[in-house]
Amino acid sequence: MEQRYSRESRCYKTSRVFPTDVNNHNTLFGGKLMQFIDDIASIAATKHCRRTVVTASTDSVDFLQPIRPTDYVSLESFVTWNGRTSVEVFVKVIKEDLLSGERVVAATSFLTFVALDENNKPIPVPRVIPESEEELKLFETAPQRSEMRRQRREESKKFAGYLTVKPPWV
Repeated sequence: MEQRYSRESRCYKTSRVFPTDVNNHNTLFGGKLMQFIDDIASIAATKHCRRTVVTASTDSVDFLQPIRPTDYVSLESFVTWNGRTSVEVFVKVIKEDLLSGERVVAATSFLTFVALDENNKPIPVPRVIPESEEELKLFETAPQRSEMRRQRREESKKFAGYLTVKPPWV
């Protein structure tokens, strides 16, 4: 089976926080950050699989520190683990105060992507090989996150069966 190092999927994105990017608390809109996260995570997943990928789930986005217009954000993403046809991608968001230079982790996120063939059917993905201490820790803890995703997906499917699809205006 094909395999790739985590580092081969690693990618980065840097953005300044402008006044149009903030909410009424003068912090970066969560949705804007989530857009940045999905974008860079999809690039990491595609680099690893070298196939078209689709977001299967945003497993978590943990907002740890507010991000303000005096900050810029650096996002780092890489593939941490693989299933048969899916990969888990980790995204680390670091904010840096442009005036003081102080840097802190502002958010973390895990997403799952599925690789697709030419007919948009799931296809096997390369095995992930972690190397750094950070990659190894994320790789070792991935099976637990995978099981939590599986359970959450089952619960979501059950719950969806109770939801109505009838338009409210009818």
